[in-house]
Amino acid sequence: MNIGDASTRSGLPPKTIRYYEDIKLILPLRDSNGYRAFRDSDVHKLTFLGRARALGFTIEDCRSLLALWEDKERASADVRQIARDNLKIIEGKISDLIRMRETLSHLVEACAGDHRPDCPILERLGKLDEDTDTGQAADKRKVAG
Repeated sequence: MNIGDASTRSGLPPKTIRYYEDIKLILPLRDSNGYRAFRDSDVHKLTFLGRARALGFTIEDCRSLLALWEDKERASADVRQIARDNLKIIEGKISDLIRMRETLSHLVEACAGDHRPDCPILERLGKLDEDTDTGQAADKRKVAG
């Protein structure tokens, strides 16, 4: 089947499928004319990857999960560890989002929203010495991790 059919069946855009091929997550066959020839097994892998990405797994996690999925001698503990690591990341993001919502909610309530120029939202955004509850903790984790 061609890339359009594989896209329809897997639910992934052709651009994503091409990217997954470029980074060697999938390796479709090639017809004599050079066009990709996707097999049912390729579509199954693409569907697997789409689901894994929807759960927030990184490309490298997907590579590991795909290898484990294909390995019939795998240890489920290896799969579980990858999922646990991803769950920790998701929980951290949720905590950051809750703090961001609380901060922004407080700032919205503190702003009069009238014709006067003073605005606690802009004042807070302009402060150089405070970064604790504005979501910058998440940015620092990304840089460190």
